[in-house]
Amino acid sequence: MTSATNLMTEENFLCSICLSMFTKPVSIPCGHNFCLQCITDYWSTLDTIFQCPLCNEKFYNKPMLRVNTFIAEMAAQFKTSAQKTSHSDSEQAENVLCALCTGANKLPALKSCLVCLMSFCQTHLERHMNVAALKKHKLIDPVANLESRLCKKHGEPLELFCSEDRKFLCESCKDSDHKTHKIVALEEEAQMRKTQLGLEKKDMGQLIQVRQKKILEIQHSLQASRNTAGKALSCSRHVMTTMVDYMRRTQAELTEIIETRQKKNEEEAEGLINELEGEIMQIKQKDLQHNDISLIDDPFKFLETFFSRTIISPKVKDWSDVTPNSEQFPTEAALDQLEATITREISMLCDPNFKQMQRHAVDVTLDPDTANPSLNVSKDGKQVTHVNQKRYVLSKPERFDEVLNVLAKEGFSSGKCYYEVQVKDKTQWDLGVAHESINRKGDIRLSPKNGYWTIWLRKGNELTANAGPAINLQRREMLQKVGVFVDYEEGQVCFYDVDARARIFSFTGCHFTEKLFPFFSPCTNDGGKNAAPLIITPVKHTS
Repeated sequence: MTSATNLMTEENFLCSICLSMFTKPVSIPCGHNFCLQCITDYWSTLDTIFQCPLCNEKFYNKPMLRVNTFIAEMAAQFKTSAQKTSHSDSEQAENVLCALCTGANKLPALKSCLVCLMSFCQTHLERHMNVAALKKHKLIDPVANLESRLCKKHGEPLELFCSEDRKFLCESCKDSDHKTHKIVALEEEAQMRKTQLGLEKKDMGQLIQVRQKKILEIQHSLQASRNTAGKALSCSRHVMTTMVDYMRRTQAELTEIIETRQKKNEEEAEGLINELEGEIMQIKQKDLQHNDISLIDDPFKFLETFFSRTIISPKVKDWSDVTPNSEQFPTEAALDQLEATITREISMLCDPNFKQMQRHAVDVTLDPDTANPSLNVSKDGKQVTHVNQKRYVLSKPERFDEVLNVLAKEGFSSGKCYYEVQVKDKTQWDLGVAHESINRKGDIRLSPKNGYWTIWLRKGNELTANAGPAINLQRREMLQKVGVFVDYEEGQVCFYDVDARARIFSFTGCHFTEKLFPFFSPCTNDGGKNAAPLIITPVKHTS
């Protein structure tokens, strides 16, 4: 009958943290098992909530850990059985029989002789133990194919090892080709190598533990990232929903206020108009009476009629100080400003129009003829780095001679364009666009007044818009890639955090009068701290 141990595999008894056979295995409430020390170390990296490294089930109270004796015993039995199986397989592989035994029942050999090239059982080995001449023979543990243990050149036993050439040697080899080399006995070399393997195995175990710990650290960080992302999504949904609801209610309120005010204005205007029309009616009646009298030609009759008639003067008021009510409503300019403010603030968080900007992607390559002599431009024109030793290049009017700048070959004087630049692992850089006629000699000040629309990074975290005066921008963690968008006709230059799809800064209301060129500066390599290149990368956008 097959034993339970034979049905088990090594994977059943491996700790998923250290990937080694269980040592003091413990079970946690979710049913998974780990080494006591492994799960203790893992939980020590967490804050307040304990969880299973495999299924991530959370325990708000730290579970009590006790060694699972059943699993411990099973693991020990499996380990013992595996060792026996391995030893049995080894013995079977080296099952060498005595060369002098006759018949079908040959006994297993106890030793092999490298001089006689034969293997002997206990009985036939006695002569080698007693005869003086045979005592000098080299005996080893029994092995098959003894010829392989002899030097092919001298026919002598390979009992030595050359550490320099890593070759097996006999006594004659030692005295001929390896006189100046370090020669040791096979047993000494084997023991040294076993010790070395033991140390390396220990080092491998430590390396595995370090990496397992790093895996746990990454998993913990990932879980924290998931939690943060979940909170951010929940918060963003709540805030955005609240904002949309507030804007809708504001629109309804504003509509009601405007309509109410307008209705009041119309009622007041209608009342004034009715009053004026009433006065006009009275005035017209008096004017008709005057017309009747003025048509009498006979002076006596005219005067008699004029003084006999009672003409009532119309009741009118002085309208010179009366002005219609001109109610002030939100102007289009004010609403445009409100829209621009809201759009700007939202785009700093995440610009919903970012993908539309990417549709205007253009192919940009660096122009080595404009590069400062201390800049190295790659052959494909997509990367630029600072080198400590100046290159020998021709002096040209278009070349920057002091500042570490370079322009693109492609310029544009109309329409829209977009390109992306990788700034990963850099602590300093400048990016933007510049007029074709900019000064390229001597020291240069970056500002729109001088024909530059740029932003830069300093000290790894100080982000600035060179607007003249400079504007300190919100620090962005892990800024890896910057997108640059230009709308020539609208006079706009926008910078984006590509990964976040968020706007970093915008120059607006610009008045471009000549061709614009993409502008780059990797800045100094700062002793290797800023050695990473600026890289123009392909724009990857989705529809």
